[in-house]
Amino acid sequence: MRGLSSGVVPEAVSITLPRGEVPVFQIETGEVGQGWAEATVRKDAGDDPDVTHDALIRVRVAWASSGSGIVFCAGSGVGTVTKPGLPLAVGEPAINPVPRLMIEEALRTASDDFVDGTDLTVTVGVDNGTAIAAKTWNPRLGIVGGLSILGTTGIVRPYSCAAWIASIHRGIDVARAAGHPHVMGATGATSERAARALHGLPETACLDMGDFAGGLLKYLRTHPVARFTMAGGFAKMTKLAQGALDLHSARSQVDHVRLARMAEDLGLPSNKDANTAMEALGLAGPHLAMAVARDAHGVVMDTLRKAEVVVDVVVVDRNGAIVAHHAP
Repeated sequence: MRGLSSGVVPEAVSITLPRGEVPVFQIETGEVGQGWAEATVRKDAGDDPDVTHDALIRVRVAWASSGSGIVFCAGSGVGTVTKPGLPLAVGEPAINPVPRLMIEEALRTASDDFVDGTDLTVTVGVDNGTAIAAKTWNPRLGIVGGLSILGTTGIVRPYSCAAWIASIHRGIDVARAAGHPHVMGATGATSERAARALHGLPETACLDMGDFAGGLLKYLRTHPVARFTMAGGFAKMTKLAQGALDLHSARSQVDHVRLARMAEDLGLPSNKDANTAMEALGLAGPHLAMAVARDAHGVVMDTLRKAEVVVDVVVVDRNGAIVAHHAP
């Protein structure tokens, strides 16, 4: 806005975030034309494992026709919403409500030329965003052509993986809006393929939950579907069966003593000397996987509390074969 008003894009800008922080952003490039100004900044995702880290965000502000107000447009690398269930209408650029409000507030404070009722077009793009989006949930969520501009606080919390959990929530919203009675959450591509084939589910009913079983189940508790399948490899399902809701190796581990005791209680061959969950399964046999699936089902139901969801659990080996399916 300053570039549009003065003809010069500043080298740095500061904005007030929703929680009151006032960070300074360095402008990487700036350009001014007839009736428009454009600036770029580079995203810093910190320690968060985010595929958009270091992406170049490009925003162009232009004077618009009288009475149009502030209109948001998707530039190159930003997607368009094509399915219901998201907090934006079908056909809208994938710039979420909070970022829109933040941009509008920044425009209001950036220049004396801005007054309520100023007519502007704001075009947000991401360099190489279409290619980056292929690594995200956007195609499943019906966001076509690029990335989403997300955010609620303006700050990336290190190791929070908040964007992934938010994508899980949006995936549930889209599946519900599409009328899918059966939704599946999987820890990875191998388990997803196996469970999807088992149940004949469409892609839009499948959620790549990664390690965030808790993030999925807690949202499903208040946004239920008729039927839910939890699918994962033996080690991750063992951690879930033992009560862990974050299945990442840095934040939860298999209790091998407890796993060995489970095998003994079932009268299975001993796995007490196993160093890994898969080795324990190999020693004890497939009945151990069935017991893990049963206990994981119990943890899922406890986490869902009284939500009226029919649940089954699928356990898959490294080759993609189903070694247990608990469907009471």
